[in-house]
Amino acid sequence: MAVKIRLKRLGKIRAPYYRIVVADSRTKRDGRVIEEIGKYHPTENPSFIEVDSERAQYWLSVGAQPTEQVEAILKLTGDWGKFKGDKNAVSTVKVAEPKAAFVADDKKKPVLKPKSEKPAPKAEEAEVAADASTDEA
Repeated sequence: MAVKIRLKRLGKIRAPYYRIVVADSRTKRDGRVIEEIGKYHPTENPSFIEVDSERAQYWLSVGAQPTEQVEAILKLTGDWGKFKGDKNAVSTVKVAEPKAAFVADDKKKPVLKPKSEKPAPKAEEAEVAADASTDEA
């Protein structure tokens, strides 16, 4: 069986994202797969690339052929260099900076008003009513 490592397209019409999958070369692009080994989101800035390196190395070692697009992604992650025997293969994938934590401005009034606390005597009234019903019996 000829096995390929290729992209499986997901998402909306103009907002694609892909999964890097191992599949039989005869199946449809988005058809049945053997295993999912990564993710690729090209619309984010920088592009999000995540590959399970151990599984990619395994599938390359048993003869799975990557498509041109997947080969380019594997070169970025350093997996293609490791497979070819390059000892200095390093990932060159750019990672997005983490978002700054949100801090509310203390100078402005809050838009949402906190709910007022309900008076506690209602709980006491319920106890008194329960005691009165037992006294009558």
